[in-house]
Order: sequence, then structure tokens, then C-alpha cells
Amino acid sequence: MNKTALLNGEVITVNSKNEVFEACLIEGNKIAAVGTTEEIKKYITTSTEVIDLHGRSVLPGFIDAHMHLFLYGNTLMHLDCKNPTINSIEELKDKLADIVQNTKNGQIIRVFGFNELMVKEQRYPTIEELDELTQEHPIVITRTCGHIGIVNSTALKIAKIGPSTPNPKGGTIEKDNNGKFTGRLIENAFLEFNQNVTYSNDELFNALMKAQEQLFAYGITSVHDAGGFDENSFRIMQIASNNKKLKARVYALIGSLNDCENFTKNMLAAGVMTNTGNEFFKIGPAKLFTDGSSTGPTIATREPYTSDGNNYGYLQYTEEELYSIFSPAHRNGYQITVHAQGDRAIEQYLSVIENILSEFPRDDHRHRVEHLGVCPPDLQEKAKALNVIPILNPSFPYEFGESYIRNYGERTNYMYAASDLLNQGIITAAGSDAPITTVNPLVGIYTAVTRLTRQNTAFGQQQKVSLMDAIRMYTYNGAYASFDEDSKGSIESGKLADLVILNTSILDCHVEDLLEVKVDSTILNGEVVYTNQFEGWSVGSK
Repeated sequence: MNKTALLNGEVITVNSKNEVFEACLIEGNKIAAVGTTEEIKKYITTSTEVIDLHGRSVLPGFIDAHMHLFLYGNTLMHLDCKNPTINSIEELKDKLADIVQNTKNGQIIRVFGFNELMVKEQRYPTIEELDELTQEHPIVITRTCGHIGIVNSTALKIAKIGPSTPNPKGGTIEKDNNGKFTGRLIENAFLEFNQNVTYSNDELFNALMKAQEQLFAYGITSVHDAGGFDENSFRIMQIASNNKKLKARVYALIGSLNDCENFTKNMLAAGVMTNTGNEFFKIGPAKLFTDGSSTGPTIATREPYTSDGNNYGYLQYTEEELYSIFSPAHRNGYQITVHAQGDRAIEQYLSVIENILSEFPRDDHRHRVEHLGVCPPDLQEKAKALNVIPILNPSFPYEFGESYIRNYGERTNYMYAASDLLNQGIITAAGSDAPITTVNPLVGIYTAVTRLTRQNTAFGQQQKVSLMDAIRMYTYNGAYASFDEDSKGSIESGKLADLVILNTSILDCHVEDLLEVKVDSTILNGEVVYTNQFEGWSVGSK
């Protein structure tokens, strides 16, 4: 059996005592021992691969507990407005004009990551501007939140959206004061539109491989996929995992970005159970979207937005509708979860969970809530009483903090409220929601510790957590949220050898320098899947 010894480092175990050791030993795909360098040296033979860490940190492989693999992969393959060369609509139009010239007529031109607040004009492109670029290609621009799209007239025709097309429930096909299309599709209008601009199997597979490459470069060994585009995305992900092309460990939520309700209902009817699978691909909780985007802003709030006294956001379901879907799922043993950003959506979901548990108690249900955006103390207490697992997005304030302050005012003191939740003993995990924000866990860790935006604006400072708590959110707590804490999430003997080696000591790093920390190597299942080949690799040395 292959052995690898990691010596002279900072092995952050994330065990129950948060112990830190100097070294550890890997045998095959498992952690065999953890201890001092001298203790681990006793296991070294002439065939042992030895890594001298030179003081670098070793952590359990990062677990991103909420991201979208396919959507993220596609942003890496298409035009991404987060590219620093796109700072205005004019620059976006120039990029699109070049793409039009090199794209066959009829092929879809896709753009991701647009944020009207990050361009000089502080607005969306108009349908007229997109139509001027081309009427031979559908153009589909996905806003950074993923809940709003901007399209041209050709794309509307493909979706058979015309002047008499009604707004879908929980969505808006936007028109101007003269009744003309603006090209903007909001919430369910955009999600339903996307069913008309699907991806080929090759496109989906290539996106998956591109996403995986980036995961490993950021030290991520496990992901909770929060929904692909449709059932075909789910199928491609399983095939890739079975063929060992998708090597990252996946906990696949039962949900989709397109037509989520029917997808989830069909999966539940088919009897595909939470926790079915293996250590590389498992079925996760049944998921629904209950409100919208925190940056849209379209989340469902109890009080109107600070920026708009008439806006309370979009609530997608009644409490009765949610109960009718989730009650049988709970009774049949499923884990369940929802996308819930606003306090009104969170309150509704927790009420459903409360009713379900009162009728059909289950001790270890581990029901989740994705995002848990605006969560004041009364809802925190309810989440604790119900043993609900929050999946927060610590990096959201880093990228979107200024817009949150503008739209939600003092409610930002309870947005992604990691400190309050952890102090109450609530096991709280973290996810990037990539590509909504960067997939890099170290950005999330930095923001969880500092609660500063990219512009260095203080954001809900009472929710700052310790560095060790932030690391735990991205490791052990993510494993707990998928029922995997006995096999991964910490560096302990007998657990899977999923590790990340950083380029420095993270415990000795100044807080302001956390953003500069990089991944040197990622080890998955005992094998190196990413490395910068730093000095210190050898075989058989003592």
C-alpha cells in the first residue's frame, strides 16, 4: 500500500478539540496517523513518499456546501462580465461584436456574471443594443445572481415570448411604459426561458471538466451541487462520476435551475433517496426555490427594501404548497432544503419544517436551508429549535456588500449571521454559490473573519467569526451537512485522505493577508490531483 508522510508542518485537524499537529501519514486513500514529525517518521520506509511542509498548513480538503458545477463551468467557457476588461456596456458590446463575427448564425451567444452596479453606465443593456449587434444569434446574458437575464429579440422568439405572453407566477417579462420588451427576464420568467436554450451533452461534460480543474486548484475536494440546468445535467454528472472523469466528491441536491419544482417532484416520485450512492457521488436533499436573489434584489422580506419602500421581493410558494411537497418527502426519509434569502421566505420554510416535525418527528433529519440571508434573532432561535443546518455564503458580502447595505439597511447585521448561529451551537456550513461569487474558499474564510467588502466597507461586524470557526464551516460542518462527518471533514486516523496544502501557515498569517494565501497541493483519496510542485517532495528520506 502506498504511503505518504507529511512532515514539519501545521496539520490543522479540525477534530473535536481543534488540535494542530506537525505531521500526518497517508496509507492508500486513508489517514493512517497524525502526530509530531518524529512520531510519523517512525512509519517511513524506503518506498514512502515524503513531503517536507516547511511550516506550511495542511487542512482537510475544502467542502463547498453550495455551488452550481455546470453553471460555474460554463462561465469559464463563455464571456464572463467579471473579466476586469469589461467595465462598461460599451466594452461589453465590443466583446459581443467580436464573438458575433466568429459564431455561426443561429448559435446561442452566452454571457455570464453581468452586474449593472459594476459598469460605468449603472444600467442593463437594452434589447435595442443587443438587437443592433445581431438578429441572427440569440444573445443570453445571465446576471451575476443567476435569477435575472437580459436577452435579444431573437432569443425571445426562440422561447415563443410575444406581446400577449403572460408573466409566469413568481416572475416578470419586463416591458417599458410603452408596452415594449426591455429584454429583461426576472426570476421565473428567466428560469422558464432557459428551458428553450439548453446545452448539448458535450457542452455539459466540458463545463463539468473545466469546473473540476478549478475546484482542485482551490483545494476543494467535495462539493454539494445545488442544481444543474435540468435532468440532463444530472445525468451527465452521474455518468462522468461513474466513468471516474468527475473525480471530486459530489453530494447532488435534488433540484434544478430550470423547472425546479417538476424536476424535484419527479425525482421524489421515482424514489431516488437522499444518501443513495457512494463516497464519490451521493444523492442529497430535495430542494426548491422559495424566493429570489439577494443582489437582484428579489428576495422575499418581511419589511420593504430600504432602497424601495414598495418592494418586498418575490415569494414563490404559499406555506400550504411547500408543505404539500415536503411533508411526504420528510415522511419518506428525505433530507429537504430550500433556497431562502429573505426573512419572509426563511420564516415560511421554518414554519413548514415545524409543522412537519410536529406531525412526523425525526431525530436526525438534518434538514437544511440554503443561504439563510436575512436571519434576525427570532428566526435564528427557530432554526436552532428545529435542528436545521444553515448553508451560508460568507463571500457574498465581499462582492455584494455595498448593494446589501443600500437595499437592506440595518438588516445587514443579520445577513449570513455566522457568529450568532455558531455561538448558539448551530452546525453551520459554507458554500460559494459559484459562479455567483468566486469559488475560492479562502475569500470566504477571509470575509467570515473580517466581514469586510472588497471596498473595505465594514459589513455586519457582529457576525465576525474566528479563523478556526471559518475553517470548520468549509470542512467538518460541510461533511456533517451531507451525513459524511465520520469519513471526511477532519484529519483523523481512518478518515479519507482528502487534504489541501497551503503555501504558508494560515494560523500565523495576518488577517489582512488571508486573501493572498494560495493552494500548493490538493490531495484527493490519497492521490495528488493538483500541485505547484513546491520544494519538499521526496521519496524514502528521513
